[in-house]
Amino acid sequence: MVLEFVNGGELFDRIAIKGKLSEQEGRRLFQQLIDGVSYCHEKGVYHRDLKPENVLVDRKGNIKISDFGLSALPQHLGNDGLLHTTCGSPNYIAPEVLQNRGYDGSLSDIWSCGVILYIMLVGYLPFDDRNIVVLYQKIFKGDTQIPKCLSPGAQDLLQRILDPNPMKRITMAEIKAHEWFQKDYVPVVPLDNDDEDSQLDVVLPVKEEINQSPGDKTTHQINAFQLIGMASSLDLSGFFEEEDVSQRKIRFTTTHIPKDLFDKIEHSASEMDFQVQRGHGKLKLTRNYTGTKNSKNPASFLVYTEVFELGPSLYVVELKKSHGDPALYRQLCERIGSDLGVLTMEEIFGTRPVADDLVNLDSRSATPLVAL
Repeated sequence: MVLEFVNGGELFDRIAIKGKLSEQEGRRLFQQLIDGVSYCHEKGVYHRDLKPENVLVDRKGNIKISDFGLSALPQHLGNDGLLHTTCGSPNYIAPEVLQNRGYDGSLSDIWSCGVILYIMLVGYLPFDDRNIVVLYQKIFKGDTQIPKCLSPGAQDLLQRILDPNPMKRITMAEIKAHEWFQKDYVPVVPLDNDDEDSQLDVVLPVKEEINQSPGDKTTHQINAFQLIGMASSLDLSGFFEEEDVSQRKIRFTTTHIPKDLFDKIEHSASEMDFQVQRGHGKLKLTRNYTGTKNSKNPASFLVYTEVFELGPSLYVVELKKSHGDPALYRQLCERIGSDLGVLTMEEIFGTRPVADDLVNLDSRSATPLVAL
């Protein structure tokens, strides 16, 4: 496993060396922290252990949020839509987490972000005591002094974040709209390929983005190393997700040009009452359905379709379920597979060797890549 080397060390060390940061520097880092944490929340991930030791700084002075070992996912929510596991670091933990009555992961992360902001601007912890019981009493009461030497905007924001009542605490959207936060604010734009929602929303619903030419540059070309990386044997998501790879992602090769592929897939999905949106080399398929009561968004079903150029006149089609009912996803795959000429879904979800598929490319227009 190869990880990025963040050579700036921990934010904790940066604060320890300087004693405290200027409001300008602290605001810039806090803006990045809020952008990163709110991005996680949009994906249904709640960190639950935010502290300066878990915020790294790269060589350019930008932060990287790390250590998601205690983070919670949507499936960890209780029937009441709240989290119930008491975890985190004592000085940074939100008061409602300690009450063991259920808590909103977003609001508890916001509290921790407020503690980090306080440390950056003031140079010491807002809640601290050698006696853990006394420490928790201070946290419950929100018993801290915000120095008057800070600007009025910084004081106001800290007071609203470090409100022990989560129902009155400022939200992510309100933080981003706060006057102190807005100063010199440049929103961080995610660069990862997994942010399909934002990428698609920018270009939809322009169908002309997909060119009829076989060499269409809106499709992504992949090399041999990327092709090997698609192998299911290298997919580590099984360590973290309950669903098997085959229950949320399939790929198959085809000689259809991208324009025809997207037209056929859009027609098949529309026939099944899916809403279809087009983007650069991608389709977004959504549909309302009756989910489970434990689902955070029970009426939500989302599938992304993407085409990769493997070689001249040869493409890989990927159908990836972001979330939703596996049975409905399989029905969608069966319908699309049938309309594109894939013989059976058993071939897609089965264990047929890739070599056999590639040999038979001339005999049919669509071929499953079961090893991918």
